[in-house]
Amino acid sequence: MNAWILILIAWLAMAIVMAALWFIQKRRGNAGIVDIAWSFGTGAVGVWFALMAAGDPARRWLVGLIAGAWGLRLGFYLYKRVMSEEEDGRYQKLRERWGDNTQRNLFIFFQIQAAWAVMFAMPMLAAASNPTPGLRWFDWLGLAIWITSIAGESIADRQLARFRRDPANKGKVCQQGLWRYSRHPNYFFEWLHWWAYVFIAIGGSWWWVALLGPAVMLLFLFKVTGIPMTEARAVESRGEAYRDYQRTTSAFFPWPPKTSEATS
Repeated sequence: MNAWILILIAWLAMAIVMAALWFIQKRRGNAGIVDIAWSFGTGAVGVWFALMAAGDPARRWLVGLIAGAWGLRLGFYLYKRVMSEEEDGRYQKLRERWGDNTQRNLFIFFQIQAAWAVMFAMPMLAAASNPTPGLRWFDWLGLAIWITSIAGESIADRQLARFRRDPANKGKVCQQGLWRYSRHPNYFFEWLHWWAYVFIAIGGSWWWVALLGPAVMLLFLFKVTGIPMTEARAVESRGEAYRDYQRTTSAFFPWPPKTSEATS
């Protein structure tokens, strides 16, 4: 099947799903379900691309397995978090800002997320379309990057969840485990994940499309929905403790922390 037809079908499917979920959030008052849908949806689109692409069969199987597993892990993690907490502060602020236009704007936002799900699955399509016969060392390197990224992100998520469960840590900043070396290790490993498809795509005519994954993800994390919004809420809730964390700890790439001004 032509790649552009695959993309069109994926976009239409995601648009319908997001429209249905918009109705659900309108009734329940929790727009966080869009994050769950994006994760599951992007993984599902990646599997669809792997099944229908014209690349080497072994590579398509590899891409389908890792794309599906990534989507399931992230989707279930977000499902557990979103369904057990009140609506994320990001969406609460949007409701305050948009006022009477909230539902109209949220519908547009959900549809943008549908398009983003397809866009972020494009590196998976590029990798699955690689016709080079058999798996090579580039493919195994991509798999190694994927395993490292999923393991790292899972560890970071568990460390943060364990820290938050302890009532004694209320209002404090998590600086345990990977969070000692990066203020956002979960974001770092999520970004690293997209490099897996870059290496698997090497040799195919669409290999350059795979580069959009880590490039666009880095842009989103630093400028759009990631670090700026997360840190604004952290400073608001934790004040000087988080500002000191910002001064001593790398924002993204894991790195040994500097000496805290509070303890020097």
